Amino acid sequence: MNNESRLFVGNLSYQTMENDLQEYFSQAGVVTSVNLMLDKFTGKSRGFAFIEFSTPEEANKAVEMFHSKEFQGRQLTVNIARPREERPPRSGGGGGFRGGRDGGRRERY
Repeated sequence: MNNESRLFVGNLSYQTMENDLQEYFSQAGVVTSVNLMLDKFTGKSRGFAFIEFSTPEEANKAVEMFHSKEFQGRQLTVNIARPREERPPRSGGGGGFRGGRDGGRRERY
């Protein structure tokens, strides 16, 4: 997989489907894959996807064509996807004091 041909597409409507993205982004070139990220528990869209083009030139054209453009009522974020190892670590760890679903809060009796 050529990372220069792979795009991150964010701020998607939760109703967006992979075929919607395939059709829309094919205006920029040959889309070789669409991977809409889904929540593993609910199966619903997480609001972002990765789209791969056949060439880096087509991917760059898609960034120019679609970044900050409206799609299904949302303003898209479209960038060349970074490889996993280049992503900065997520912040907001909270110091390890987080409990269960209630965020560590406990009712007192």
